[in-house]
Amino acid sequence: MSKVPTITLNNGVEMPQLGFGVWQVADDEATAAVSTALEAGYRSIDTAAIYENETGTGKALATSGIARDELFVTTKLWNSANETWTRDSVLREFDASLAKLGLDYVDLYLIHWPRAMREDYVTIWRAFAEIAESGRAKAVGVSNFHAPQLERVIAETSLVPAVNQVELHPNFPQTELRAVHARHGIATEAWSPLGQGRGLLEEPVLARIGAKHGKSAAQVVLRWHLQVGNVAIPKSVTPSRIQENFDVFGFELDADDLAAISGLDTGTRLGPNPDEFDWS
Repeated sequence: MSKVPTITLNNGVEMPQLGFGVWQVADDEATAAVSTALEAGYRSIDTAAIYENETGTGKALATSGIARDELFVTTKLWNSANETWTRDSVLREFDASLAKLGLDYVDLYLIHWPRAMREDYVTIWRAFAEIAESGRAKAVGVSNFHAPQLERVIAETSLVPAVNQVELHPNFPQTELRAVHARHGIATEAWSPLGQGRGLLEEPVLARIGAKHGKSAAQVVLRWHLQVGNVAIPKSVTPSRIQENFDVFGFELDADDLAAISGLDTGTRLGPNPDEFDWS
């Protein structure tokens, strides 16, 4: 049995709080990376159509020997601006992802970006509701949505996203958005939970806290995510780091640690602003 704690989504589905992400992992490397993660103890795997590694990810799942009901698999719709999105086009893309993964269902299906300037995400969300009703996605959610887009899909469809996956790390903790999530019962999932290795893990305060607990800065940050209630999906292709990132359950940050990490909030976003992002 996995020792990863779970959160209960707003439709009753249990989701592991620590998962393994495969962003920027080539398809021919994904099988080995996901297999290593599963061997380390991960049971939640996060991929996406645009990552172009659903096939390699699916191969690792198929050969793992782990029962399907012990796995939690997430993928995402790449709602390209080149497509005029309709119910049928959404269902077609979903079917393609299932086929590449070699699965009958996924545990979570996300709209990858709102593309707010195009405002087709409500049409897409209605199709997601149909997918959820069919049982071929145990839960549906969104990624990179801001509060206005969340409020709109809820108001126009009455279906509250189970998850919003957003950039989130100690330098960019998304405090206001997390409050919106809490109000609606939406789980917060962090992509780039370690800040993409772009300075966060060199922060002296994290080194100090790590030394106090005998852990690395990355382990401290992942522990912070768990304790504040986020779902985190660290990514690595290095076996030792995959295992290190999973070893975050034998210690606990105290109030002083949490307060010190709160002081790392710089408001620094590493990825694109969802209100401006419209890459085709």
